[in-house]
Amino acid sequence: MARKPTKRRSAADQDRIIVEALRGVGRPVSAYELIEEVRGKGVSAPPTVYRALQRLIEDGLAHRLESLNAFVACEHPHHEGKAVFAICDACGSVKEFDSPAAVKSLQGWASKNDFIVRAMTMELRGRCAQCAAAPAG
Repeated sequence: MARKPTKRRSAADQDRIIVEALRGVGRPVSAYELIEEVRGKGVSAPPTVYRALQRLIEDGLAHRLESLNAFVACEHPHHEGKAVFAICDACGSVKEFDSPAAVKSLQGWASKNDFIVRAMTMELRGRCAQCAAAPAG
């Protein structure tokens, strides 16, 4: 019995599908949650999704949040892989922002200590303004 030929998507098409899904979800997601988001678009193999995520991270279009083991779409592509995130422990919201002074300070330390920085992702953990203002209960 002959197998039905499968149409292979280019890496660029896979990347586009993955980054659109990340943007559409609007919150940090694990790779397996992402697979569920894109399964209907013909992308379902974990290695395919992980390779696409790695390319997107290298291209500055996505980030991996280490403390959450999750991925988010980049909101500030001009920072070239040096991202800062505020993560709310209460509601799970994530806000990406630029902090050139913090990046410069850490790069200065690295330079003084002969450390070559490959990537820099800073994560601040705490409570967002909305959760901090909510009554305890």
